[in-house]
Amino acid sequence: MSSKKQTIFISSLVILWYSSNIGVLLLNKFLLSNYGFRFPIFLTMCHMAACAILSYISIVFLKIVPLQTLKSKSQFVKIATLSIVFCGSVVGGNISLRYLAVSFNQAVGATTPFFTALFAYLATLKREAWVTYAALVPVVTGVVIASGGEPSFHFFGFVMCISATAARAFKSVLQGILLSSEGEKLNSMNLLLYMSPIAILVLLPAALIMEPNVVDVTLSLGREHKFMWLLLLVNSVMAYSANLSNFLVTKHTSALTLQVLGNAKGAVAVVISILLFKNPVTVIGIGGYMITVAGVVAYGEAKRRFR
Repeated sequence: MSSKKQTIFISSLVILWYSSNIGVLLLNKFLLSNYGFRFPIFLTMCHMAACAILSYISIVFLKIVPLQTLKSKSQFVKIATLSIVFCGSVVGGNISLRYLAVSFNQAVGATTPFFTALFAYLATLKREAWVTYAALVPVVTGVVIASGGEPSFHFFGFVMCISATAARAFKSVLQGILLSSEGEKLNSMNLLLYMSPIAILVLLPAALIMEPNVVDVTLSLGREHKFMWLLLLVNSVMAYSANLSNFLVTKHTSALTLQVLGNAKGAVAVVISILLFKNPVTVIGIGGYMITVAGVVAYGEAKRRFR
């Protein structure tokens, strides 16, 4: 009975993880491209505000994980640096959704292992086995093929998506370097608790300067569409839920299971987005994405075997 309960619990976590990740991605696309809410920086700030509030409630009141306190000014500076890189990756990803189909966005995002391996080598000069690097060739090749077969290809959107993917990989490598000592390590939920308020302080002035009419347009949309505020609220809560469920799935499953589930999640997001947004796809584009996913799977397997 205990085993059955555990299976149901993990299955529920995976469903929450999938629905939160895919839900926030599709809602971002809907708000930024189809709804007239063209403010990716402000939208990211809303996400960070929800993460800050809900992280505090989850850790301090619900005690989902123990509260880890900051121990030095240098640790705070390191977290602030990570927060700025994190902001750049999320904003870049949201900007790209204004111009690219979700399916192509996910294909480009699947190249994260390539950038992670590149930055890890540049930062530490530690080499992986040659088989591991060989597995990255189809990862990049697939995106090149998918780009050529993408009917709604937009160069600026592509650049922002690649930049966001690189920033996400850089943040993970930087996190491993900056918070490497045992005394400074934070679990992902505590890290989110400290990064979110810093992100708000960075994003608020950026939104007011780079999106000067955000307040007027948002209030106008709120009056024109009665579900505007509800959509923003649900979208922001989903952004936190995606982080929380990712932490819990990581905690309760193996690294291999997480990798397989992550690859499948991208494919599910692509299929759902095509069905919802009816964006045109080509055989070449689908083939390129499948090659990239196959490369990601091979890369994960090579890392596991030759660790």
